[in-house]
Amino acid sequence: MTVAEEMTVLISALEHYVYCPRQCALIHVEGIFTENVFTLQGRAIHEHADESLTTWEGTTRIERALPLWSDRLGLLGKADVVEFHADGRVVPIEYKRGRKRARRAVDVQLCAQALCLEEMLGVAVPAGQVFHHASHQSRAVAFTADVRAETEVVIADVRALLAAGCLPPPLAADARCPDCSLVEACQPALLGECRGADPHALFIIAEE
Repeated sequence: MTVAEEMTVLISALEHYVYCPRQCALIHVEGIFTENVFTLQGRAIHEHADESLTTWEGTTRIERALPLWSDRLGLLGKADVVEFHADGRVVPIEYKRGRKRARRAVDVQLCAQALCLEEMLGVAVPAGQVFHHASHQSRAVAFTADVRAETEVVIADVRALLAAGCLPPPLAADARCPDCSLVEACQPALLGECRGADPHALFIIAEE
């Protein structure tokens, strides 16, 4: 069974949703996106990874900006880098601007890439890597049964959000807001206070 084309979810939307459902809706429902210093840094880091290119490091084939899709899950996107090793291992790698630290939003995004690769290639993809540019360190991400299940739940939640076509209610500002390029469009402090929103009711906390 496949998902109808009009219900396709972008892999990038999964990270946005786990970080903040309202941010996800502003970008993917309202079509609003604003640059700030953090998004510009991220764009610069992804500059080379976004260029489709095949290179070799010894016996390892490296694909950059590899298109990804899953008919079963209705996903579409691309991987920053995928390594194809001589021993058959396939390893997706995501580039992020910050220092090395665990982030659920990124892990879900990377797991979604792995699920696409498994469907496209017919091979198991048990783990991936996140390269943190600020610390020049890599972090391994194991795609356990729990991570896979969470990723499929997030995919369904994002699809429901897109189908509803409306913004989640604004909440009072929290620690994520200062780094968000959409804080001016969102107005979390002002609107959250006006509506008396509970700052923990609707958002999924990305950092644990």
